[in-house]
Amino acid sequence: MLLGLAALVALVALVPLGYIVFYTVSLGPAEAWEMLARPRVAELLRNTVLLLVGVVGLCTVLGVSTAWLVERTDVPMAPLWHVLFVAPLAVPAFVNSYGWVSTTHDVQSYPGAVLVVSLSYYPLVYLPMVAALRGLDPAHEEVAASLGLGRWRTFTRVVLRGTRPALLGGALLVGLHVLAEFGALQMLRFPTFTTAIYDQYRSAFNSAPANVLAGVLVLLCMVLLVAELRLRGDVRLARVGSGSARPVERVRLGRWRPVALLAATGLALVALGVPLGSLTRWLVVGSSTAFPVGELTSAAVTTVGLGIGGALLATAMALPVVWLAVRYRTRVATVLERATFTAHALPGIVVALALVAVSIRAVQPLYQTVPLLLIGYAVLFLPRALVSLRSSLEQAPPVLEDVARSLGQAPAAVLARVTVPIVRAGIGAGAALVFIAVSTELTMTLLLSPIGTSTLATEFWSNSSSVQYGAAAPYALLLVLVSCPATYLLGRQARKGSLA
Repeated sequence: MLLGLAALVALVALVPLGYIVFYTVSLGPAEAWEMLARPRVAELLRNTVLLLVGVVGLCTVLGVSTAWLVERTDVPMAPLWHVLFVAPLAVPAFVNSYGWVSTTHDVQSYPGAVLVVSLSYYPLVYLPMVAALRGLDPAHEEVAASLGLGRWRTFTRVVLRGTRPALLGGALLVGLHVLAEFGALQMLRFPTFTTAIYDQYRSAFNSAPANVLAGVLVLLCMVLLVAELRLRGDVRLARVGSGSARPVERVRLGRWRPVALLAATGLALVALGVPLGSLTRWLVVGSSTAFPVGELTSAAVTTVGLGIGGALLATAMALPVVWLAVRYRTRVATVLERATFTAHALPGIVVALALVAVSIRAVQPLYQTVPLLLIGYAVLFLPRALVSLRSSLEQAPPVLEDVARSLGQAPAAVLARVTVPIVRAGIGAGAALVFIAVSTELTMTLLLSPIGTSTLATEFWSNSSSVQYGAAAPYALLLVLVSCPATYLLGRQARKGSLA
């Protein structure tokens, strides 16, 4: 039963890939190669790869260093810094870009794109790293120190090894987001495969070049998945009990404390101060600023409803896949888990068009309905739930499930009464991550939502695309406020050490 459920989830998640393969194969190898051999494709590939490397690298550095600062040093007001480091997750990437672009056009370049996108996504590395650091048994570090290892060697050989699944999972999510990012890069005028795909689909519904470009994105996604799998290895981190009861000894910053505080303050200012300051400025001085209460309320209610629905569906779909992948570790389980990641590297418009094609040909009553939109959200953001659930289940002792089975409990009962309670923090974290992603999703919502449906993201994009920054600001501000509860939940779970 478990294998069947996981296979069904993987099959649904592979629909966009099947759509791309079908249209690419229908072109024939000669025509497909002719489209790929164009100089423009080489430029897009270079831009996409450079952006991927730059953003993943910067997010990893920011996420690991800020997590270490909060959890392993005596930095003053650590809880406050934790809140400030998590808060950028509540500011959508395209809202962050809006704040920077409406302040200065100097960010419309490669360095600007790397900076702005990284400021939006580094919490995806910071959060699991904080939780993993909290969950590590300090005895391991004490043993390393007793063997003569310095702090740096202890960090690289003990701490990073113990937090490797969390670090790689966060970096993988960042990489997949970069491959699929559209709104922020469109505002930053930095062309990648995703922006080019959107332009192609805007000119033709079933654009052959767009499908070919989407196929390249899938290949890049495969490279990321294989790299993460090889780097993660087969390390097992689960243990029975919580390890040492005493807290870890924190590093004294000493003379480096002012430097650390200055760096942390600077990061908070560029990640939060610029976008929120820009929003405030346009609310006050924007000539197009207006507060249509009815429209704002309707868009906010729709956004919250879709966010909750998408989060529940994605989390439910992720659970059997993760349980199979972690507890059985077979080649089939690994393939099924990896298959669910492919759609996350694709632009929302590609996933939406794939679902449109399937619904029209196979299940026409689903076309342009809320259930189809929720399925699209679940397929697109399934990896967010998977990474959180997997990290939690990796550290949950399988012996408890073995005991339950030895007492005659059926697999479904073991899942409901043992596994789910153990990983409930991971479930909540995954659902919160999906909720934030759904709340800020743009292109899929425009294509799949029933006629007349409007969300905060679509209304913001409509106004900002018309350069009505003042009119867009209230929707952006509400979007940030809607994301705050989920961001708070993620931050709280991470500080408890229960989100990895």
